[in-house]
Amino acid sequence: MNKTILITGATAGFGKAFAIKFAKNGYNIIITGRRKERLDELEKELRTYGKIKVLALHFDVRNKDEVEKVIGNLPDKWKSIDILINNAGLAVGLEHLQNGNTDDWDRMIDTNVKGLLYVTRAVAPLMIARNKGHIFNLGSIAGKETYENGNVYCASKSAVDVLSRSMRIDMLKNNIRVTLIAPGMAETEFALVRFKGDDQKAKNVYTGIDALTADDIADAVYYCATLPARVCINELVITPTQQASVNHSFRRADG
Repeated sequence: MNKTILITGATAGFGKAFAIKFAKNGYNIIITGRRKERLDELEKELRTYGKIKVLALHFDVRNKDEVEKVIGNLPDKWKSIDILINNAGLAVGLEHLQNGNTDDWDRMIDTNVKGLLYVTRAVAPLMIARNKGHIFNLGSIAGKETYENGNVYCASKSAVDVLSRSMRIDMLKNNIRVTLIAPGMAETEFALVRFKGDDQKAKNVYTGIDALTADDIADAVYYCATLPARVCINELVITPTQQASVNHSFRRADG
């Protein structure tokens, strides 16, 4: 029987790469996202990867009532979730704290922290009832260090780091594995969202850097997920070779 994986924020970037990676390897896939058109397109694509089942759930992780309603009403055949990837997250804005946009702060905290909590609260009991499961939380190296103008984004990803360790302890007796994935510079829609659609600013972030790709992170998550049941990778920090820390990178002059 195919295993089942639920991926939040599956319509782009890491989330889409996770869905494709696991679909190609025979997993039944539950994808979630806010953008209905993209969700529908991905659902069609995933169905081409073999004899798997795909369920697309259209909701916003920031809306607690929606999360509870949608996951609480999953058909019985979809409740045996083996893997949860809390991928939905974003950075918005890049200002000093004293000049920060409070709407941006709310969006980051509501998605990166509260959304992760709402989804985990809904899915974890389904895993605990079966005494098995694996939860992946997408953090960032920005949750381990901070940088100028990173303030609230760094704080939100630091919360993901702490919550991952807390989940590991709280669900230890229930045989639930928890893995924090903390990527460094990865060229996805991340920068474009942060700069609110400013394509040039987004491109400048990666100038001179052979950045990580979404597929790189998907490969790492798949590796962790397919280790023997006795093995749990508690956290994985992944950076480009040209990046040693959040504040230390080497940019090639030839771009």
